[in-house]
Amino acid sequence: MKKLVIFDLDNTLLNGDSDRNWGEFLSEKKIVNNNYLLRSEQFYNNYYQGSLDIDGFLAFCLEPLKNNKMDLLLELREEFIEKKIKPIVLSEALSRVKEEMKDNKVIIATATNNFVTKPIADLFGIVDLIATEFEISNNKFTGRVLGLPCFREGKLKKVTEWINLNGYTLTESKFYSDSFNDLPLLKRVREAVVVDGDEKLLKEAEKNGWSCLSFR
Repeated sequence: MKKLVIFDLDNTLLNGDSDRNWGEFLSEKKIVNNNYLLRSEQFYNNYYQGSLDIDGFLAFCLEPLKNNKMDLLLELREEFIEKKIKPIVLSEALSRVKEEMKDNKVIIATATNNFVTKPIADLFGIVDLIATEFEISNNKFTGRVLGLPCFREGKLKKVTEWINLNGYTLTESKFYSDSFNDLPLLKRVREAVVVDGDEKLLKEAEKNGWSCLSFR
């Protein structure tokens, strides 16, 4: 059976953060106000410090989704992928994904919601996406999160659930990530690969003998 290879998305396969770029794009399109960007930066500072209130952050991300019609959001997303995401897809990351796909099953596991990330996974030719999921009812975002956020221990749990359903094992899997927030999952796989890691993760990598590389 093929081995499982998991990729984080933001700042791993992309030279940037899709969620953050989405907020900036919505600001440029006048869908959100300047205060939204200020709040966004505070959340991202908390993320990098390790003090992110994930529930507060997701409620914040849901605001523009639940306040706008799906047709408009889909139109915006299409433009967003073209203008903001395609330019930050790392060619070396694309090559590595294709290389891993030759002999392995490849999936993405990301804290960013699946509305933003599904078309990005498609750019990489990756079918299986494990992400934070937002509830949609009658073609409209309800403002609720479905299940666990795919963040820290939540990412480990969601990946474990997927693995159990699909017949893989964590102890035989490989995981590429840039962030110390992914330590719960990195510590459980057979092979942890640090990609352009943050300072805290690089220290962990040194301690654990994990390989480090750059896609930039």
